[in-house]
Amino acid sequence: MSIGEVLDAKFVSISNMLQKLKGTKCPPSSLLIMFPHCIQWSKCPQKITLDLNECKACGKCKVMDLIALSEKYGVQLAVATGGRAALQKVKSEEVRGVIAIACEKELRIGLMAAFPKAIVSVPNLRPNGYCKDTDVTMEDVEQSVRNFLEESESEKETPEPE
Repeated sequence: MSIGEVLDAKFVSISNMLQKLKGTKCPPSSLLIMFPHCIQWSKCPQKITLDLNECKACGKCKVMDLIALSEKYGVQLAVATGGRAALQKVKSEEVRGVIAIACEKELRIGLMAAFPKAIVSVPNLRPNGYCKDTDVTMEDVEQSVRNFLEESESEKETPEPE
């Protein structure tokens, strides 16, 4: 691991720690999960960068899992096709919180460009190297979603003293 990679990982880790301390909450409709196109299986004939509904849920990558997670919680989901397009989506007023999935270098660049937007970073896994057939730990993504979401009305209610 190069010194640059170590610094990127530390930056992302510290940013996540600060975001956790801030405890930003938002409704599902204002939460965005942004993931890189390299999560998609590289030999897939479907063009999810144009339309996520193109995913045929074959299970060879985590795209179908990310779609299912976004539907389960009612959050937005988008593919990062490039830095400018991703930043434009992240900075939109309708987005109050972001779960960003990418390599640490891209996460660091995005965090700095989108500051002070509330962003939790989930570094991707790179079993085939950078930018090809990457992966993500879905449990980390789901936990990040739950941490962002506002408490339901039943959770907000406090028991009345007897």
